[in-house]
Amino acid sequence: MHRLFTYLIALVWLANGLLCKLLMLVPRHAAIVARILGPAHAGLLTRLIGLGEIGIGLWVISGIKPRWCAWAQIILVLTMNTLEAVLAPDLLLWGRANALFAVLFCGFIYLHYLRSSRLAAT
Repeated sequence: MHRLFTYLIALVWLANGLLCKLLMLVPRHAAIVARILGPAHAGLLTRLIGLGEIGIGLWVISGIKPRWCAWAQIILVLTMNTLEAVLAPDLLLWGRANALFAVLFCGFIYLHYLRSSRLAAT
């Protein structure tokens, strides 16, 4: 189960990074970046963010420093979703309700990495 959950978490990052941002299959992502960071370089910045998300997905799969990886994911997801909810709620798939999914994803990451590693240590 642990490996399956690891791959599911990585898949979220890889799909968002590759499909939504790098390949620009979901133009809404570039529109959000343009709204938050400005339209001048939104295409490039969206692709760079996508590369970063792919990197996080690969980090998840690698298993290197899993606690650091979990905290980095939680901080990034909460930061990105807060910015989006404040600055571009009309461009989000579920509007401000996206925050609920972000919190659920962060909770899943927390339970998967941080809590499971504490339980394994006892």
